[in-house]
Amino acid sequence: MNYKDGNYSAFYVSEPFNECSLGAHATKDFVYYNMLRAWKGGDSTFPFVDSHDKNYNVRDNSDWEMTLKPRIRERLRYSKSILLFLSSSTKSSRAIREEMDYGINTQELPIIVVYPEYCEKSDIINCQSGTLRKQIIDLWDNLPIFRDSMNNVPTLHIPNKKDLIRAALNDPDFMVASKCSAGTYFYTC
Repeated sequence: MNYKDGNYSAFYVSEPFNECSLGAHATKDFVYYNMLRAWKGGDSTFPFVDSHDKNYNVRDNSDWEMTLKPRIRERLRYSKSILLFLSSSTKSSRAIREEMDYGINTQELPIIVVYPEYCEKSDIINCQSGTLRKQIIDLWDNLPIFRDSMNNVPTLHIPNKKDLIRAALNDPDFMVASKCSAGTYFYTC
């Protein structure tokens, strides 16, 4: 990894996490991450570049300070954006807090927030008033470090729809080298 070309996927999995166990693959937010990988595997033009594939894999029984935290930070340093899956099952684990804090407050990476329980723009925003819906804003409380830091970087809020995720990943306003002003954004209805 020599330059910022990856998309860092942030998602909640219960701790301890072991990617080899069936439990991890059945965890809702991990399933959404695997969906991105499947889309990329089935379509080489899908613009997802997995930052998690860019350095050594780790296991959750690894030491937090000596192994896990440094690997998270390395992956974030070489990413151009963070793709955060935020759902009703998301909890503020140590790993996701580190990802959000270091990614936003140190690396100043734009955030593309995918709400996997919603599939239409109108589920995310009130199309008449052009504002985010209350049920979306309420989800931010599941991850206080994100809620409290998100206004430091451009943050795009989208439903779980392949064409919108593709558009977001291709959008230069949500890449670290060409990002737009900090604030809350969404694609209009």
